[in-house]
Amino acid sequence: MSKVENLKAEILKAQQDGDIASLYVLEQQAHDTLDEETIHGFYANILDLALERLTDTLESHRVMDMNEIQDFATLRALYEYAIEHYSASKLSDASALFEVLSGLSNDKKFSLALKFHWIASKENLSLDDFLSKIADIDATQNAGTFYISCFKEEAQKLLNASIIDAG
Repeated sequence: MSKVENLKAEILKAQQDGDIASLYVLEQQAHDTLDEETIHGFYANILDLALERLTDTLESHRVMDMNEIQDFATLRALYEYAIEHYSASKLSDASALFEVLSGLSNDKKFSLALKFHWIASKENLSLDDFLSKIADIDATQNAGTFYISCFKEEAQKLLNASIIDAG
């Protein structure tokens, strides 16, 4: 069996098992080996599995556990999906996804970070402005999280203004 066939077999098994975490483990190998169209399908499958797990989580009225590998991978996939919407200037879709994600995890740091994302997109702040004015990219890179987790002082002002507007 060729390297490509082996990789495709591993990906297929992970998909059949609903194993998002294994798909992320295979991600770099997929990028190095597969063509662009196949990689697009690879990410579409991750998203499909993540949306299925989201539905199951919401229906079972539970929160995802950031320490559980499949929940962690699901949150990552859904976050990347929300950022994709934000990047495409689909602010209301991004905002709705960030709102759901902010309440989906037992991880308080993740939930707070997603509230900043949610409010910024809800307030029609572009992704570029969010990244330059609200997010602290250097600190986030040092934090080693898959999501933007560190913010400038401006973020707290945005959150406070949003709470005042809602109240």
